[in-house]
Order: sequence, then C-alpha cells, then structure tokens
Amino acid sequence: MKRQKRVLKMRVHELAKKLDISSKELIALLAEKGVSAKNHMVLLEEDVVREFLKAPQVSSPAEKKETTKKTKVVAEKKTKEKAAPKKQETELKNGAPKPAIASPAASKKETPKPVVAIEKKVEPKPVATAEKKAVPAKEPAPEQSKTVPVAAKPVTPPAPAAPPPAKPVVEIRFPITVGDLAKRIRRTIPEVIKTLMGVGIFANVNQLLNEELVYAAATPLGVEIKKVEDETQEIIRGEKSEDPSKLKPRPPVVTMMGHVDHGKTSLLDAIRSTNVAAKEKGFITQHIGAYGVDIPGKGHVTFLDTPGHEAFTAMRARGANVTDIVVLVVAADDGVMPQTIEAVDHAREAGCPIVVAMNKIDLPSANPAKVLGELQKIDLLPEEYGGKTICVKVSAKTGKGIDQLLEMLLLEAEVMELKANPDRLATGVVIESHISKGSGPVASVIVQKGTLKLGDIVVAGQFEGRIRAMKNDLGKTVREAGPAYAVELSGLSGVPEAGERLYAVEDEKTAQKITEQKVLELRERQMRGIHKHMSLESLYNKISEGTFKELKIIIKADVQGSIEALTQSLEKLSTDKCRLHVIHGIVGGINESDVMLAAASDAIIIGFHVKADPKAQTLADKEAVDIHFYNIIYDAVEQIRKAMEGILEPELKEVSEGKAKIRQIFRSSKVGVIGGAIIMKGRITRQHHVRLVRDNVVIFEGRLSSLKRFKDDVKEVAEGYECGISLAGFNDLCEGDILESYRIDKLAAKL
Repeated sequence: MKRQKRVLKMRVHELAKKLDISSKELIALLAEKGVSAKNHMVLLEEDVVREFLKAPQVSSPAEKKETTKKTKVVAEKKTKEKAAPKKQETELKNGAPKPAIASPAASKKETPKPVVAIEKKVEPKPVATAEKKAVPAKEPAPEQSKTVPVAAKPVTPPAPAAPPPAKPVVEIRFPITVGDLAKRIRRTIPEVIKTLMGVGIFANVNQLLNEELVYAAATPLGVEIKKVEDETQEIIRGEKSEDPSKLKPRPPVVTMMGHVDHGKTSLLDAIRSTNVAAKEKGFITQHIGAYGVDIPGKGHVTFLDTPGHEAFTAMRARGANVTDIVVLVVAADDGVMPQTIEAVDHAREAGCPIVVAMNKIDLPSANPAKVLGELQKIDLLPEEYGGKTICVKVSAKTGKGIDQLLEMLLLEAEVMELKANPDRLATGVVIESHISKGSGPVASVIVQKGTLKLGDIVVAGQFEGRIRAMKNDLGKTVREAGPAYAVELSGLSGVPEAGERLYAVEDEKTAQKITEQKVLELRERQMRGIHKHMSLESLYNKISEGTFKELKIIIKADVQGSIEALTQSLEKLSTDKCRLHVIHGIVGGINESDVMLAAASDAIIIGFHVKADPKAQTLADKEAVDIHFYNIIYDAVEQIRKAMEGILEPELKEVSEGKAKIRQIFRSSKVGVIGGAIIMKGRITRQHHVRLVRDNVVIFEGRLSSLKRFKDDVKEVAEGYECGISLAGFNDLCEGDILESYRIDKLAAKL
C-alpha cells in the first residue's frame, strides 16, 4: 500500500514516462476521458493515475488476441496471393498453350491498321522503279491514300520547332561583370559595351550588372538569358526539402540570458563545474561562449553564455537567433531589470520558449513572490499562477535546483521534438570569430544540420577553406561534430562575421564559386548603397513587392509615461490592411543594444526627447537602421500614420464625366465608322475612358480614336453640343447607342 501511495499522485510528464508514451499523447487520452490537462506540469488526481496504471495490464491480453487474429488473417491472404501465381505457372507448363496463342491473335485482330500501314511502307522500296509502268492498281491505291496522311502528321510538328535555336539560351548567375557577361554569351567586350550604351547604360569592363540591366541588353544582343540560382540558394533549398525519414532527435541549444550580475555565468559554471567568469576582466563575461554539457543517463545540452551588459546586446541577439530554448536568469533579490526586459524581447522576436531560472534563492534578501509578480507584468505568467512559463528556483553557489532546471530543459526539448539529419553535409552558424597567433582565423560554430568532419571544405560568408583542426569547449581535439554541438575550427581564409551561415561543400570549386558570388554581392551592395532594413521611405515599395507583413517599432523615451502614451497612440493606428507592433519600449537613450535589436527584427527606432550615442549612430549607419527623433507625440503619430497610409494600395474610384447618344452613323474610307452624337450630360474628352452601352449591356470599353466638331479635331465637347466620335478598335456603332465617358482617380488610402 505504501508503494501505491508514492505512485498515485504525479504530474503528467511523470505518468507519461511510466506508461512509455509522450506527454502530448497522454494529454490527448486524458481529454478523451474528460480530464483537462493544459500542459505537462499539471498534477493528476489519485483515481486518474490509478486508472491509467491499471489500464494497460487489463487491455493488453485482449489487444494481443485481436492482433494475433489480424496477423493470422493477413498471413492467410498473403499465402493465397502467393499460391495463385504458382497455379497459373503450373497450368501453363502442363498444357494450356491455347490462351497464349489466342492472346496475340486477338491483339492482331484489334489493331490491323498499323500492321497494313507498316507493310505498305516497306513494299514501295523494290517497286519504286516499276511504278511508272504499272500505274493502274485499284486495290492498293485506297490503302496507300490511308497511310499517306498517317506519315504526313508526324512530319509537320518539327517545322515550328526550328525558331528556338536562333536565340541561344545562356545561364547566368547575378550579379555579373561586363567582361564575364561577354564571355558567357560569346561576344566581344566592345560589342557588349556598345549594346549597353544603346540601352542607355554606360559601363566599363569591371562594372557589375544586375538582372534588369542584363535582361535589357539580352534582346538587342539576340540572346535569351536564364537566371541560375547560386550554390548557397541550392543548399538552402536542399535544407527545406529534407527527407523526414532521415531526421533523428538532436540535443537542444540553450541560451543563458538576463541582466548583468544576475549570475548567468556562475549558474553555467555550476552546471559545467568550471570557472569561466574568473578568466574575464572584472569578472563580467565579455565574449560569447558555447559549451556542451553531458547529463549522465539523460542526454546532451549545448549552452550559449551571452554577456548581460547592454553594450554586448548584439552578441545576445545572435545567441537568441541560434537557440532553441532561452533560460532567463533573474536574481531573486533584485527582480526584473532593464536588460531582463531586453532579453525577453530578443527571445520573443526569435520565437524561442522561455524558462525562468530564479537565481540567488539562498540569500536572506531573496523575495521569490516579488519576482513572480514582476514576471507577470512582462507577460511571463508562471505555472504557480496558472500560466505556462516554467520557473525554477536555483542557487549557483549551493547547487540547489540545478538538476531540476536541467530536467525541465530536456522536458521542454522533448515537447518541441527537435530533430535534424546527421547524415548529410553540415550547415551551421558562426557564433564568434577571432585571429589566433598560432592557428590564424578561428571561428566558434554551432552545427545545426549534418555532421561537420575534420578535413571538410567549408564556406562562411566570403571566406572558405579546409578544416585543419576542431576543438570542443574544453580545448580537446575532436574529429567530428553532430547537430547542436559547438566547436572551434581553424582553416578558413579569413575571419567571418558573427552570425554568418557556415556550409560544408563537396569540393573546392563549389566553395570558390560561392565566395566569388558573395564578394560580387557585397561589392554591388556597397556601390548601390542598398538598405537591408525597413525605413519609413521604403515602406510603399516593400508592400508593392509583397514582402511587407507589419511595421515593427522600438520606442526609447525620457520617461515611462511617454512610452505608454506613444505605444497606445501608435497601436491604435493598426488596421486589417496594415499592422503596427511596438516590440520594445524602455526609458533611456538609444544605444547599440536598440540598434542591434532593430537590425535583427527589421524595425524602426523612435526616440522621444532622447538622442543616440555616437557608437549607436555609427552602427545604425552601418546596419542601415532607420532612426527618427521627436519632441511632440502628435508629430510622431502623424508621421507614422502618413507612412502607413503610403503603404496601403491607393483606392481606385470611377468618376463619371459625361454621356453621349449616337444619333446617326457615317462611314469614311480613311477613319472608318463615325458616330454623329449629341452630348446629353457633362462632357466628352479624348483622354478619358469610354464605355459603349447598347440595350443596357456593355458592348465595348476603351478609348476614343478621334473627336471632332464639324471638320476640326477637338480635345473635348461640352453638354448640349453635337460631335463626331470614332472608337479605337471598334466599328460596330449603331444608332441609339449610349457612350459613357469616365475617368479613374487614385485616392490615397486612409486608416
């Protein structure tokens, strides 16, 4: 009885493990029995647990009987199916040749025409010389006439297929230089330059050409251009079309985020049993680190330790974009701080689930109830209050709650069902990079798909190379790294930017092609000054291209009241056509953290009674992030409203201009049919659209080809006057027809 009491009251995930099924499946079974369980942490009553623990034992023998019966039936069907062809074979061997001979005979009877046609085609060859002598042959003549059209039909289709070779098809990757284009289309460079000048483009040999310019020059050069995707796009497309059968479970990538000095690195030290912070200046983490932790008997977790100080928010944004789960470290004695809110915003923009680790719970000044209340204010409702956010109380010093935190992380990963294909060429993300005195360019990489092996040829941005050495976070040399594992590799030709995608390719030629294409793209971007991110000026172009989803805004102000007023005023502008979303709002000047968040989420920054520091302004210029400063709330709201109205498609409105009635028809050898009309209402103008109505049915819509008063051409005719009208491309005018003149106005859409 004591054993039963221990087992009876348990959570959903614990019971799921006992039954050897997933939490999702158990929640579904509970729902069928009328028991509501919102998530895997819900406590189940004793009778429910007892019922589920007894159920498999009772139902298993009955199910076994049913399954054995089904297997027997299936086995009998299979034996009968196997026996049937054997019987047919034996009958054919013993003595049943008649059906075998009858079947070809029947097929000959059904299709006699092609056989005759083939015979007649073969016969004319020897008789070709005697055709002139023996002309009268009544019986074969009709048969030959039947075969001639059959032979003539396949001959006719090749005739229209002749024009395509006239225009050779050339496959090109964009952008491309003038010299490379001349080589690809087999023309001289001066000829290509001359053709470009004819189109209105003045370019030299090394000038980069985009798609528009190449397509414009292709027609006069007599060449058909076919765009070819570069190797990186092919690799990305291959990633999307992954075979589900090859996917295998992978470890989770977890990012430690939170306010400075809240104990993120200390907590990670306790998990790894190392001391990272002691190596850093001032005991504050200033570099992003990726660490692997093996949990005995449970699995592997890769941790990203991002700096908490606001000057390093860019690194934190990178970590959030790579990670699967975010651990938000909050000090139990300090509560939610500005960088805590920033960390939450980064995690939400990256779409990562958040697990809260309430650190420093061992201190006497710790106040967990206060922290839980503050988390509730930033929309992180703890499970204790009926929410979905997992909150674990831990202590980095004493080690309290760390095992429970790791268990929760693995449980969250199990619910997410993280999978990847290890048996393919690896792809990953560069977390950090630097130049080492002994090893040269070194990059910290997290593998996302495939297996990265020693000696693989890799590409990261505009740099490529062969992996000479790979080390894990403990400095030990490893020969390969699977999905979700972090390694430090050397062998690249340069130092790639953090956040660059890393691809393993088959050979050096492919690597060189990718890097050359990347260099050309960077050159074109620098020359043309292309803005990657959203700006108020580029909103209309983005919506017309179909790439615009919503306008994201970051608000920085001098006081909290201004932020709340701006947020409420701006969010009221949202409509079905155009959605506005304030992703981050906090008191203080605009810093690098805000610019990096705007760059990561493609947002616009609004500064209210604040300025941007020099470093943030420099970074904003580099990342092409749009920053606007305001001193009056109404000015900010009005400008955003105008920008959003510019986003919306203009409304097309038809405005009636006039109406005319055809009274008499005249015919002219030069003009064609002319309708003598009188203007009944308004005016008729040559520039406006015209609609011809006969018996209340629209017969024609188009424009006027001519409008005359007596013999003179006129631009418009007013109401009450007579005129001569002829329509462009329409001559079937009749007496009594009504002509309606109208114009189409484009009205600026308003919210």
